[in-house]
Amino acid sequence: MNLKKIEEVIRLMEKHNLSEISVEEEGVKVHLKKELYGAVEKTIQMTSPVLTPKHEASPPPLKEEKTNLVEIKAPMVGTFYNASAPDSKPFVDVGSSVSQGDVLCIIEAMKLMNEIKSEVKGKIADILIGNGEPIEFGQVLFLVEPS
Repeated sequence: MNLKKIEEVIRLMEKHNLSEISVEEEGVKVHLKKELYGAVEKTIQMTSPVLTPKHEASPPPLKEEKTNLVEIKAPMVGTFYNASAPDSKPFVDVGSSVSQGDVLCIIEAMKLMNEIKSEVKGKIADILIGNGEPIEFGQVLFLVEPS
């Protein structure tokens, strides 16, 4: 599979507003996943025995993780929404400052919209779920660096 073909798959993904797609052609498997805010994660896997390396690559070095982050978890099962309406600005972005009680997102459960509020004052370090994605009880939604 060449670069032109991969670009076609990306355009197809954008045209049909897909968040994830996998394509396999000529022993090469390409997996594209659109993360929150449109970043695209690309995984290319060779499936042909001739192209597959004989040994496994070592895992990438672990990122240094911050240990003082507070996890904001889902209090219920439902659908995650980062804004009050599809055309509205998200409640928070990575880097946003929040106070205790600020609305971070909405979880739709059984057709009821439930506001999820910050438990701490700080800065949003990471958003771990994409808009419109289903979530489970206890799933970590946000990481907040307390201040």
